Amino acid sequence: MAGRAKGLALKVQLWEEIAVTAKNTICIWYDSEAEEAAHFYASVFPDSRVEAVHRAPGDFPSGKEGDVLTVLFTVAGIPCLGLNGGPMFMQSEAFSFQIATDDQEETDRYWNAIVGNGGAESACGWCKDKWGVSWQITPRVLTDALARGGPEAKRAFEAMMTMGKIDVAAIEAAVRG
Repeated sequence: MAGRAKGLALKVQLWEEIAVTAKNTICIWYDSEAEEAAHFYASVFPDSRVEAVHRAPGDFPSGKEGDVLTVLFTVAGIPCLGLNGGPMFMQSEAFSFQIATDDQEETDRYWNAIVGNGGAESACGWCKDKWGVSWQITPRVLTDALARGGPEAKRAFEAMMTMGKIDVAAIEAAVRG
């Protein structure tokens, strides 16, 4: 029991350090699945973890006392707060996580994890998880080409516009001309 209490104290201390360091925390509204989503993200992305789960101290419009109200978690180093606010607000593509990848294997791993867990494919490297949160799984070869500008950027952009999941080899070929 003492070891468990010490572990909990370390988790609280870690989150307090993150919360003090991070002046800005992303708050993501979920219907009621913030804890499930946070655990999924922690299982998929490096430098991701669930920090704390807080239960409602009383009834609220979309839940009861004792229900999970908020979840503190980190996704790829970014501190987040999942709020179980109910069904009145839905996710949209106006907010997305952009995850930079180094190669096709990493791109496939993240894309397939999100889409394969009840998510949906979209265009140009975008997909949506089963909770409606949008993700841009973006190989660095694409962002580097776009940043260079000129004919390479145009070719990379035109290739990207035909894709769902980004094909790294196709982007590299487009950059070469």
